Amino acid sequence: MATTSKETPAGRFMATVRVGEKGQSVIPKGARDLFDIQPGDTLLLLADVDRGIAIVRDDVFRNFADEVLQTLSNPPEESL
Repeated sequence: MATTSKETPAGRFMATVRVGEKGQSVIPKGARDLFDIQPGDTLLLLADVDRGIAIVRDDVFRNFADEVLQTLSNPPEESL
């Protein structure tokens, strides 16, 4: 079960979730609705000891990565 804050600004979400015995947690409905996460969606979990854990939709990350790779392969021309 998640505990949510009712004073979170529009477009943002904050909650606490509990990790079960099998290491599983539930993404609260408010967060799923905010990011249009549907059953069967693939999510990417990013973890960093100093910065924490982030969960992103796989398609959002892939689009971002595609843009970065395209920019790296076609760098903008420098102005003189």
